[in-house]
Amino acid sequence: MSTVDKMLIKGIRSFDPENKHVITFFKPLTLIVGPNGAGKTTIIECLKLSCTGELPPNARSGHSFIHDPKVAGETETKGQIKLRFKTAAGKDVVCIRSFQLTQKASKMEYKAIESVLQTINPHTGEKVCLSYRCADMDREIPALMGVSKSVLENVIFVHQDESNWPLQDPSTLKKKFDDIFSATRYTKALEVIKKLHKDQAQEIKTYKLKLENLQTLKDAAYKLRESISQDREKTETLKSQMQELERNIQNVDAKIHHTEATLKDLRKLQDQISTKTAERSTLFKEQQKQYAALAEENEDTDEELMEWKTKFEERIALLESKISKLEREMNDTETKSSFLKQGINEYIWEMSKLQTEAEAHMSLKNERDSTIQKLFARHNLGSVPNMPFSNEVVLNLTNRIKSRLMDLEKDLQDKKESNEVELKAAWDSYMDANDRWKDIEAQKQAKIEIKNGILKRIGEKENERDSFELQISNVNLAHIDEREKNMRIEVERKTNQLAEREFESNIRQKQSEIYTLEQKIKALNREKDIMAADSEDRVKLSLKKAELENHKKKHKKIMDEYKDRIRGVLKGRLPPDKDVKKEITQAFRALGMEFDDLNSKSREAEKEVNILQTKIQEVNNNLSKLHKDMDSRKRFIESKLQSLDQQSDSIESYLKVLDVAKEKRDVQKSKYNIADGMRQMFDPFERVARAHHVCPCCERPFSAEEEDDFVKKQRVKAASSAEHMKVLALESTNADSNFQQLDKLRMIFEEYAKIGKETIPSVQKNLDELNEELDQKSQALDDVLGVLAQIKADKDSVEALVQPAETADRLFQEIHTLQHQVDDLEYKLDFRGQGVKSMEEIQLELNTLQSTKDSLHNDLEKLRDEQRYMENDLSNIQIRWHTLREEKVKAANTLRDVKKAEEELDRLAEEKSQVDLDEKHLAESLGPLSKEKEKLLSDY
Repeated sequence: MSTVDKMLIKGIRSFDPENKHVITFFKPLTLIVGPNGAGKTTIIECLKLSCTGELPPNARSGHSFIHDPKVAGETETKGQIKLRFKTAAGKDVVCIRSFQLTQKASKMEYKAIESVLQTINPHTGEKVCLSYRCADMDREIPALMGVSKSVLENVIFVHQDESNWPLQDPSTLKKKFDDIFSATRYTKALEVIKKLHKDQAQEIKTYKLKLENLQTLKDAAYKLRESISQDREKTETLKSQMQELERNIQNVDAKIHHTEATLKDLRKLQDQISTKTAERSTLFKEQQKQYAALAEENEDTDEELMEWKTKFEERIALLESKISKLEREMNDTETKSSFLKQGINEYIWEMSKLQTEAEAHMSLKNERDSTIQKLFARHNLGSVPNMPFSNEVVLNLTNRIKSRLMDLEKDLQDKKESNEVELKAAWDSYMDANDRWKDIEAQKQAKIEIKNGILKRIGEKENERDSFELQISNVNLAHIDEREKNMRIEVERKTNQLAEREFESNIRQKQSEIYTLEQKIKALNREKDIMAADSEDRVKLSLKKAELENHKKKHKKIMDEYKDRIRGVLKGRLPPDKDVKKEITQAFRALGMEFDDLNSKSREAEKEVNILQTKIQEVNNNLSKLHKDMDSRKRFIESKLQSLDQQSDSIESYLKVLDVAKEKRDVQKSKYNIADGMRQMFDPFERVARAHHVCPCCERPFSAEEEDDFVKKQRVKAASSAEHMKVLALESTNADSNFQQLDKLRMIFEEYAKIGKETIPSVQKNLDELNEELDQKSQALDDVLGVLAQIKADKDSVEALVQPAETADRLFQEIHTLQHQVDDLEYKLDFRGQGVKSMEEIQLELNTLQSTKDSLHNDLEKLRDEQRYMENDLSNIQIRWHTLREEKVKAANTLRDVKKAEEELDRLAEEKSQVDLDEKHLAESLGPLSKEKEKLLSDY
């Protein structure tokens, strides 16, 4: 049984890529517990990845499975999983999988670096590492564990996000079960076995016809073997003659090759002579032509000609330098000119761009003002000042539009929510009916498929039964029994003959004698080699001793030179020579880990300080923005107050002015209402006085003159009240308009007050807290940097000792190895000094043993040939006997298969009738559900 022993995780999910985390799995049970986020699921994912090579779900192709480089503050992180387990055979195996995640400019790149299997060689005890591709590793580990990959993935190490796979759709579930139980392979194997069985039966019939012919050929083969042995002797004689002739041919070929090489060299020399002769004649003719073409013969000496040549070359060089200088100046001027032209073009383009942007800005401002005016006119949001608008006016108007828009959006959202609730209820009803209809429809389709499968199986069973009946009709069992009995007797006779000869015991005896002789020959050869190597070992011993003394001096020199520095690093302690490298390396590794830890802490502290500085800058910007907003609102309110009330120009008097305007509006409205009520009573009072001749108020009777005076007075008052009503209406409207304009400033005033009393103090308090926290973080950063500098100095001092320590350790190891070799050579030379045979005696004894071994080897080959011949004869007879037995068993199996097929046909007929009845019931229950679903769909 395969078991898991240990696992190392580094750089996977939240596991640190710089530290190694080793998990030991105890027997017989290991519990993994911990809070959320502790890494329990990561351990199971690592076990699954090590065994199957499959990444866990939602790993985004490995990007979220490896430790994030941004979290580690690096551009690249590496992850590794080491798993040690025992195979099904009980051998220890270590599986190593390594990964890499790199942060590119716009994306992250995941890569599997290498996969290694580490085992132990049982003969030498050394560790052996084999590198594999990922696909090969994924096949190799399940094979070593003795468990299929599908069982490891879906049963043993199944992920918690995929633990409900038995509830998946039928096709996926069937595929997983087939993979787990290897059902697909078993089905294919059965099909292949049936096909092979049919093909083999056909081949058996063919081989039976060939068997009789082969029996005749076999008898002729025995006679041919006797003639082959005679031909082999003749062949050996001819081979020796051929070898002698080949040696003569090789000698003649060597002479021919030497002659051809000499002839080739001569021809090459002849070609060179002819080439040089032609070249000489051509040069001589050219010289004659040039001499004849001279106008006059120059009589100057060679020295004068060389002097003229030198002066001419100097003048040419001077002119060429002037030309190159002028060319460089021309190139510089052209480059400067092109650069200035490019600058002029860029300035022109920049000017045109700025002018275009200014025009676009003015058009956008005009468009903004016209849009705001249209919105106020369309939605009746109030009066608008004359265009163009200032930024403060635009901000005020935009806030009024936003408040109106928020109210409309809130009403729209309420209506949407009510509609969604009704729509969801109707859709749930429809989906419920649709799910029930689908379930019944699926059951119906399943029954139809089952019925078709049963019909197909019935047809197959009928065909199978007919084929079995056809096969058994051509079989003669009595004849087969008689032939099988004769073959069994022949097999027993051949077996007894083979056992009587006792080939195995004779062969083992010969082999043991040959092995004894080989051991004696090896011992004599070893003794012979020892005698020949004795002189060489003495020279080697002297060289090894000199090299040993040289290494000891170098080692002592290094230790004396660095002894004081080693004591300083190891706190006054000087370790033994064999432990110097180990302790220096441990001290360097400890300081390196401490330095890395402090370095990471300093980076984190510096990052926190930078973050706090950024936050303080943002808070300062926000505070200045709040002050600007407060000032803009104050100026806007004061300007409005000054335009509405000339006596008030301070924002503090806004509430007082608002209350005065409200009281004035209420007074004017009350006067208007009273006057309107009195105007409406003039006509009724006149009608009551005329009809009843009494006062409408106190019911006092009127005389004729009093009644006329009352009516006349009422008509005068009614005529004068119309003008008075117009005056009161105008005053009431002005008072109401003034109050509305002041009331619209209430929201801006409340925002101004809130910013001044709540927002700005809160932001100022946050700023003070951030400044205090920044001081603390800066102090912590300074402390960490001081400790880091001290650790770095210690680390550098230890690092300077690493190379000398490695050199000293290497010399110590070489001294130990050389000392061991010197001891071996001295022991060897002392051991060989006594009781040694002479070289002639050893050679004579070797020749005798070799001839005896060759004769025994020939006898052994003859015994094996005779045994092979008798075993082949017995094997052929056994094959014929087994063929008859298989034919007999096949006939009996065919009879049993016919009965089994008939029983299966009866059972399938019963299943078919039951499926027909279930299909009818499902069709009857499907009709009402279809009508209900159509009704809900039409309502929806």
